[in-house]
Amino acid sequence: MRIALAGNANVGKSVLFNNLTGLSRHVGNWPGKTIEKAEGKLNFKGMGISVVDLPGIYSLSTFSIEEQISRDYIAKEKPDVVINVVDASVLERNLFFTLQIMELGRPMVIALNMMDLAGEKGMDIDVKKLSLRLGVPVIPIIATKGKGIAELIETAIRTKKKPPDIKFRKNIEQEIKKLAEAIKSTDYPPRWVAIKLLEEDDIAVASDIKKKASLSLKKIEKCGQRGHIAISSERYAAAERISRECISLHKTGIPFTQRLDAILLHRFFGYFFLLFIAGISFLSIFAFGDIASSYMISYLEYLNQSAGVLIENNMISAIFIGGILEGIVAGVSIALPYLIPFYIILAILEDSGYLARMAFLMDSVMQKIGMHGKAFIPMLLAYGCNVPACLSCRILETQRDRLLATFAVTLVPCAAVTVVVMGLVARYAGLEWALSLYALNLLVILVLGKLAFKAFPGEYIGLVMEMPSYKVPALGNIVFGSWKKIRSFVMVAFPVIIASTILIKAVELLGLLEDIAEILSPVTVGWLGLPAIVGLTLVFGVLRKELTIIMLAALLGTAEFDTVLTNVQMITIAVVTMFYVPCMPTIAVLKKEQGWKVALAISLFEIVFAIILAGLIARILTYPGISLPL
Repeated sequence: MRIALAGNANVGKSVLFNNLTGLSRHVGNWPGKTIEKAEGKLNFKGMGISVVDLPGIYSLSTFSIEEQISRDYIAKEKPDVVINVVDASVLERNLFFTLQIMELGRPMVIALNMMDLAGEKGMDIDVKKLSLRLGVPVIPIIATKGKGIAELIETAIRTKKKPPDIKFRKNIEQEIKKLAEAIKSTDYPPRWVAIKLLEEDDIAVASDIKKKASLSLKKIEKCGQRGHIAISSERYAAAERISRECISLHKTGIPFTQRLDAILLHRFFGYFFLLFIAGISFLSIFAFGDIASSYMISYLEYLNQSAGVLIENNMISAIFIGGILEGIVAGVSIALPYLIPFYIILAILEDSGYLARMAFLMDSVMQKIGMHGKAFIPMLLAYGCNVPACLSCRILETQRDRLLATFAVTLVPCAAVTVVVMGLVARYAGLEWALSLYALNLLVILVLGKLAFKAFPGEYIGLVMEMPSYKVPALGNIVFGSWKKIRSFVMVAFPVIIASTILIKAVELLGLLEDIAEILSPVTVGWLGLPAIVGLTLVFGVLRKELTIIMLAALLGTAEFDTVLTNVQMITIAVVTMFYVPCMPTIAVLKKEQGWKVALAISLFEIVFAIILAGLIARILTYPGISLPL
């Protein structure tokens, strides 16, 4: 049996999915798409059930890849039952999507989640009446506590009947019936296709059907509304009517979450708490990473040296075995200690509901640099990885907004850059210097964003986004979400790291290191004030940013960088790494999303800008008249 979980974003779908599938879940991509696909197995009373978690969306139109994936899976793959996860505390808003799923005609059960939050808001929901009005089973659940889930699955197994048709007003209903009768062959239900045609959606149908749809739209428009507005208005009216009939309100005090929002979204205190939480996050990353890295370096260096004795007289073994060992040692001891806490904290912020509040607070800042408030969401993602951040710029409406957001995203220090900043600057120069670099990065983004806005002027479009309910972060979500990202790093980055250390080892044994370093020395030594050999790290850093510090350890022969570099030199390396050309995967995505000219222009600009900026900072920090605690 196959079950599909469908619903809006932030309704607890992932928590329910994790409860159902446990450790059996696995994540890949939808065929031919970059969108993540989560599947899992459930054994319920001897029955094997496959569960697919569809992307969190708000409609079944063709505006995004996620919407196309969801509707195609429900209509074409025909799961045995669709469980529509609904946030009971905002029932009316969620029912708009519920009515759209019903139109696809698959057997359906509604999981009425977050009943506890609805109660805190003073809402009493008549579940039986709601089920009667919709014509589908409705099961109240609290996914975070596991309540109602067994009953939900039992109901889903029994449900075989398709939902009833939602009726529209008379003139629209007549046109839907006429079109549905004319539609013969399609992957979707004829009535659903007819509704989509009246919504002016991009549905592939025969030319004669399109002509009939155009005539129907003209008839509807004579009543004063465009087709898509008329259909949406009908659905919203139905959602409002049903929720009004099924919800009764009782007096309650101001909910705790509302009082919390009054502080966290305050026009002054909100920014104070945002900075406080950001500071605590970076402090936690540094504290954990520094302790773990120190311990692991000392242990793994011992293993590396022991292996080195065995291979010192064999060039082939020295290149391959030595390169592999150095790559693994560097990746495990330098990169992972800082990445693990970063991804855990990011998962906590997202699952708690605070991430959306951060985006809300930053909207006014984004406006000041001429970017859309939604651009903050890709920028926030970019602190994890620039690749999905560049892809998520698609959420912006205009090409200009997407271009500006993509440019800003490439300047955001990803998790790999965090490894460099924490492993070099925070560990040796001090956490205050690491935080200063992040402040400098924000300042640069603001200035360059403002200049880019002047080069590509346009009008600001207001920000509309959902503010999810606060939730106690679910341990399963945090562990699974963090593990996915860490596993992805290990699977993708470690082969590149190992290949790079093998190459460095080969170049070193062939005696070519000094020649390459000499070619790069006018920049590395002359302008940046770094040892000549460091130039190679900047070359390899284009593959992946964390390679900068890993190659640094390989080239300098130690991971105790304070013995071979000054604090100013470490800050200089971190500045170059933070701002210069994005990694190769990001450049590839830039080419795909914006074209090779934009990708090349951004890459060249950032190389030149990073080198100039780092050189200037190095000169400021070493200027005789300036005395800094370095």
